[in-house]
Amino acid sequence: MTGAGEVLTTEQMEAMRAELAELEGPRRAAAIEAIATARAFGDLSENFEYHAAKNEQGLLEARITKLRVRISSAVVVDHDTDDHVGPGSIVEIADEQGDVMEVTISSVGGGVSTDSPLGSALMGKGVGDVVSVEAPRGAWRATVRSIRRS
Repeated sequence: MTGAGEVLTTEQMEAMRAELAELEGPRRAAAIEAIATARAFGDLSENFEYHAAKNEQGLLEARITKLRVRISSAVVVDHDTDDHVGPGSIVEIADEQGDVMEVTISSVGGGVSTDSPLGSALMGKGVGDVVSVEAPRGAWRATVRSIRRS
């Protein structure tokens, strides 16, 4: 998926959209109100409340921008109709020595990242597929034994 955006589940996309709505609505209104209140305290050059409120607004706007970019470039996968590895998949693999490992694929943390050597090797694979993992400690191969959804 080179060149594509971040791969997200429907639930992850909905969570990002909900956060964006909260930030652009009530949180932005609160930041604007805090600036107006602090401005009423007088001289802006020595007004700590004003500078703190402006800093908070800057952080808020940066988060809004980041979320908008992530949402606009994201690729949403529907696991209900897909039997291939994607974000949210719990994958059981067996390496060449027969050691079995279960990993959870995640694009936003809390598991094996879709951008990691193992995660990127597994993305889009199905049961029975053999993957080659180019890891920092050396290359290795594994077979996908099962895929289930979290």
